[in-house]
Amino acid sequence: MDSKIIFGKVDERTTQLPVYVTTAGYWDHQDEMERSEGFPDFQYHQVISGEGELFVDGRHMRVGPGYAFVLFPGVPHSYRPLKAPWELVWVSFNGREAERMLTYGGIHDSGVRQVNGETLLSKLWAMLVIAESRQESLELEFSKLLYSFLLDLSQQLVGAGTMDRQLDRLAPVLRYIEEHLHEPLTLQELADTAMITPQYLCLLFKKTLNMRPMMYVNQERINLSKALLFRESGKRIQEIGQMVGFDHPSYFSAQFKRYTGMSPEQFKQLHGLK
Repeated sequence: MDSKIIFGKVDERTTQLPVYVTTAGYWDHQDEMERSEGFPDFQYHQVISGEGELFVDGRHMRVGPGYAFVLFPGVPHSYRPLKAPWELVWVSFNGREAERMLTYGGIHDSGVRQVNGETLLSKLWAMLVIAESRQESLELEFSKLLYSFLLDLSQQLVGAGTMDRQLDRLAPVLRYIEEHLHEPLTLQELADTAMITPQYLCLLFKKTLNMRPMMYVNQERINLSKALLFRESGKRIQEIGQMVGFDHPSYFSAQFKRYTGMSPEQFKQLHGLK
């Protein structure tokens, strides 16, 4: 395939999409690139053959087949080939959900990532193929492919299995929380369930769920309380709070508002509950 680049149509309508493509392309040999002020969009480059090096955030990283490099907007960087031809395919993108979806995939900053197989490449090739169709809904098709691509990142990055193992380690704790939401729960009690220290439990929760253990407990209690407000509509709000482990009505109301943006009374009114 010859080198090619396509430009997404970025207008007022396109930018309403959660994520949208600004450029995509393929280089049979990537030349040296230096951007002292960075690039305005997120970028994902996946290497097919050859070898190059990336300079970003004071780091120097080599990039070969089976690796990709991700660049965040406005971050100064440069990259250059070391072993020709340095063949790669890329997409640049933006949108209100772009950074959140990268975070969901485990990418929090610019750098090099090891990737599995052909799954991600297939979606990048698909963008180049549909660009030649010149269909009217091209930008929407780009957005759908990009959305799917970003969701797949969480599974295709090498090391994603580490997340699965951490979730497996947390499984008995999550199950215990679900079964004992109506009871007082302590950090030590939860740590004992997994036979680890409270400090390590906090670290696991932070790495896998991005929150502290007791925050997770309160979140689950509020989720259950919303279901109970529907199923047990005859019960008082104070009773619902007690059923999910909140002894004090004021604390229940405060936590409910924290996680839902409204009080239990407002929630009931919004859903027509008496």
